[in-house]
Order: sequence, then C-alpha cells, then structure tokens
Amino acid sequence: MIARKFSLLLAAMLMAMSTLVYSAAYSATPLPLSDEEEADLLFMREEEKLARDVYLTFYEAWDLATFSNIASSEQMHMNALLRLLKKYDLPDPAAGNNIGEFTDSELQTLYATLIVAGMAGPLEALMVGGTIEEKDMVDIQAAIERSDNADIDLVYESLLCGSRNHLRAFAQAILAQFGVTYTLQWDESDPAQIDAILTSPMEKCGKNATPAVTPDPSSNECKGKCLGWSK
Repeated sequence: MIARKFSLLLAAMLMAMSTLVYSAAYSATPLPLSDEEEADLLFMREEEKLARDVYLTFYEAWDLATFSNIASSEQMHMNALLRLLKKYDLPDPAAGNNIGEFTDSELQTLYATLIVAGMAGPLEALMVGGTIEEKDMVDIQAAIERSDNADIDLVYESLLCGSRNHLRAFAQAILAQFGVTYTLQWDESDPAQIDAILTSPMEKCGKNATPAVTPDPSSNECKGKCLGWSK
C-alpha cells in the first residue's frame, strides 16, 4: 500500500512537471528540412509510440501506476511530434498502426524484444522502462545535433527533459517497490550522464511552456488509457 501511494504521488509530480507544449514551435514559418531532419522526425514519432505502447502493455500486465501515467506523457510526446509532421507536410508513419505495430522495422524488432524482457516480471518491466528512456535520450540528442531548425530543437529539448524525468521516475519506483538501485541499461548511454540525472531532482520541462491538460493522476481514471488519440 505504501509503495502504491508513493507511486501515485510520484506520478502526480511527474505529470505536473513534464510539460512540452510550445506554441512558438508550431506558429513559426517552417524552413526547408534536410533529409536527416525529415528522417529524424519520422523516427522520433514512432520511437515515442514504442515507449507508449510498451508502457500500456506493461500496465495491463503488472498494474503499476508508473506505467499508466508515463504512457500518458508519451502520448503528449507523440502529439507534439505529429504537430511538427503536419507543419512540415510529412507523412505520419504511425497512422493506421495499432499498439505494437510499427512502420520502422528496427523499432518493430525492438518492441518485440522489450516486451519479452518486461513480461518476466514487474521489476524487469520497470528496468525496460529505464532502457527505453536511456535510448530515447541518446537518439534525441543525436537528432538535436543534426537539426538546424529552432522549432524542432525546441520540441526535442522538451522530449529530452521528459525522458530524464521518466528515467528518474522508473528508478525511484524500482527502489521504492523492490529495494533495488537502478543501473545503466543501454550500452550507448554515458554512465556519468545517467548518474547525474538520477542524483538530481525532477525538472519542470519547457521554458514558458503551456501546461497540457491531463487527468488527475490520483483519480485513477486513466487506467493507462488517457490517450486523447485514435492511433
């Protein structure tokens, strides 16, 4: 009971502090994109979907509030990227795909691998959550370095902040519920960077961001389905 209350409190803090709506990113006149920028936007849209789909699946399996609330946050990430795709008149690779279905073959394979690992138990599932967030941070940082558009960078920086908070949330849930200290999971992660994230407090993501409207995490009305989305 104490662990569940802690999880709900942590989820409430996470939802309050993770916000990524930047009106300036969508109102500015778009500049031409490089091939790399286009590819990154398409990949990021599906990578955020992978995170959401995995967390929804694990919520159904293990009934941990951490997964339900972070899945809702990942939906916001997906929505932010979809707005950029529409702004730049790019196709949506996630259109028509159900949970666990991906256009990108690399992500399709990764999804299957992560699901198998996380279905071994709730601790393993939370560790998979950390793996996803570590990978997201590596990929987002690389995309930022390839981007020359300020509006895209603004959204990416918010996604990066969100991933840092998500990693903290998973690590805290692992410690609170299982007494296990989180350790680095993704081979390409920088150990010093991960340690710095885990030893620092939750962040409020997005300078001058407009808070997104989200359900009250303590009401338990989500049940992992606060999507505001069709597919």
